Amino acid sequence: MIPSIHKQGRSTTRLLAYLYGPGRREEHTDPHLVASFDGLAPDPGRDPHTTLGDLARLLDEPLHLLTDDARPTAHVWHASVRAAPGDRTLTDTEWADIARRVIAATGIDPGDGAGCRWAAVRHADDHIHLIASLVREDGRRPDHHRSGQRAQAECRRIEADYDLHRVKPGDGTAAKRPTSAERHKADRHHRQRTSREELRETVRRSAAGTAGEEEFFARLTTAGVLVRRRTAPSGDTLGYTVALPGDVNARGEPVFYSGSTLAPDLSLPRIRKRWTKTSDDATQRPVTGPATARRRASAAVWEALSVIDHGDDAVIAAHIAAAGEVLDALAQTSATHTHLELQAAATAFERASRSHVRAARGHDNALRGAARDLVHSGPALGRGEDGATTAMAIDMLFFLITAAAHWHATKQHAQQAEAAHLRAAYQAAAEHPMALLNHRGRHLAPSQQRHHSAAVRRALPELADRILAEPGWPALAATLADAQAAGRNPAALLGEATRRRELTSTTSISDVLVWRLRRTADLPAYGVSAAEAHWAAPANSQPAPARQTPTPSTPRTPRR
Repeated sequence: MIPSIHKQGRSTTRLLAYLYGPGRREEHTDPHLVASFDGLAPDPGRDPHTTLGDLARLLDEPLHLLTDDARPTAHVWHASVRAAPGDRTLTDTEWADIARRVIAATGIDPGDGAGCRWAAVRHADDHIHLIASLVREDGRRPDHHRSGQRAQAECRRIEADYDLHRVKPGDGTAAKRPTSAERHKADRHHRQRTSREELRETVRRSAAGTAGEEEFFARLTTAGVLVRRRTAPSGDTLGYTVALPGDVNARGEPVFYSGSTLAPDLSLPRIRKRWTKTSDDATQRPVTGPATARRRASAAVWEALSVIDHGDDAVIAAHIAAAGEVLDALAQTSATHTHLELQAAATAFERASRSHVRAARGHDNALRGAARDLVHSGPALGRGEDGATTAMAIDMLFFLITAAAHWHATKQHAQQAEAAHLRAAYQAAAEHPMALLNHRGRHLAPSQQRHHSAAVRRALPELADRILAEPGWPALAATLADAQAAGRNPAALLGEATRRRELTSTTSISDVLVWRLRRTADLPAYGVSAAEAHWAAPANSQPAPARQTPTPSTPRTPRR
């Protein structure tokens, strides 16, 4: 059950005309009242002798208790209550009860006999609209402060009483959803996402790993969006707004959104908190290429895991937010065969990167530096060391995001806990390097295979049978052989790799150990020579194409 409080209006008749009309896309069917303040309000949808004006005048009657100067300008309160996808179709009687409960919970008509006049209109199977005049019968204004949160709380109780889908409670940190007008505009122009959603993603990725204001705005410009800065008389930037080229209003003007309306953590003051002096110093490091950047990211993520497991809440919140920057940067620079999966994972984790716990910035420098390295290293290939270190980084991120989900769950941040998944991206990135390592492992001498299986049994006696039966065991055997050839003790490496984090909850223990061992022992992530790899190079392993910046010679068609 999803309630929404809409912007207050000035005309009861105009809103009723929309609710009883055909809708913007002829989607309204059989509009009619299901409830009202006294249960006796006339229904223009069912009574041919009743007009919209009759109902509007009835609802607005308490306005006449006030003088013209005292009457509120925007006196029309409007809310909608929508069933969750998959819920059964509710009857009019059930919707009437839900309407009365939400109206009472929001303070519009608390049941004291002098509440506001209201009506509930149904014009679809899955939702109702609530309309009220914001003057009580005694001439006072209603106490509807925080009505959205009150409606949310009541809807959680309604879900339990009616055995409906339990929507996870929010904490006020979620990004604003697109309005119905924005969604309809996107539909008209055959776009899968609204301008608000596109801009949110663009701003978020432009901010990933930045060291200062000029770099942030330069990235926004490079990404192809229109940028306006709001400046003080001193010339200091106070804020910013962004717009998509070609997205215009009815007057042909670009539709700008401020950072704070895209997401709470994208306002300029919030982004500036990332730019601590120590962060600026830490991010000025030479980057030698995508593979090096991915190795650094893997190391930073691995170290962050212990912080999330044992750190202070404010420091944990900073590390989780910075992990979102690493994931954004990895998605920006990934190869074609992992690009879409990583984009989806980054978008999902965006919700998990925010909570009401205030992040202690400055403790997340290693992760933010890793995000910067990824962006400045440029696009990665999907094969060779680039592709293998991508799989290594994703594997480490998977454990961090799982730990983040666990932390959110312990804090009752239910919606954030649901926003963590990277399995599809990992499978796409790891398929080729793991296939090559498995190929090598299967061709080890029998004596080597026995030697390494014995090392696993000594180091991990309780998990050995499972590991040796996994499809990824040959790849782990090849990795142990590489570690031994590099002068490392395989048994000691196995003990070190498993000491800090449990393995039983993972899908493939051998996969996890491959990447932990190759990172810890500083082994090449790819693990094979070019001659050994030629037979299995993927056809779709090119870098993802960069987003093109519009130029005056290639204008976009305005979208109204």
